[in-house]
Amino acid sequence: MLWPVLDRIFSLSLRFDNSQAAIEERKVFLRQKQLGICDIVASCKREKIDASDLGMQNIVQRDILLQLRQHPSITTLIFTGGNSKNGPEYLFRKQLRNHNLKLTCTDNTIPRKHSFLYNGRELKTISLTSPSNAANRAIGSMSLYKRRKQHNPDYTTFDFRTEQYRPIFLPSD
Repeated sequence: MLWPVLDRIFSLSLRFDNSQAAIEERKVFLRQKQLGICDIVASCKREKIDASDLGMQNIVQRDILLQLRQHPSITTLIFTGGNSKNGPEYLFRKQLRNHNLKLTCTDNTIPRKHSFLYNGRELKTISLTSPSNAANRAIGSMSLYKRRKQHNPDYTTFDFRTEQYRPIFLPSD
């Protein structure tokens, strides 16, 4: 669901197929916006094929701290998922602990924001609600979502994500 959300936020009119043209569209967008995307999980095993973070076993993590050393212009990490077991923030916290580092909360409302010091610089993290359909139950239980849904019965979890992601990817400053 990440690409459909970004497609709506940026009015991209992306192709949604497995073509080389679709891949190139995304690469051009990422370069123009100076965004990088990588999964914190380099590999894992699953007994059941689904999108659940909990179902991952034998996780091999991508070294995000190495990425930060190799790309000193990075100032913010955006996690598309939170601190639940095997979620991106959870896995990143494990990497930080292995280096005696930790996140400091700067805003505990959703999306949660943290900062940390690494390699002589302060970096920020933002933990968005996961774009996966597995997160729809969590969204449905959020009071903000319930209020919006009550006000507008056509309001969807996709609308909720778009509203949450928009100010992060398109800041108004």
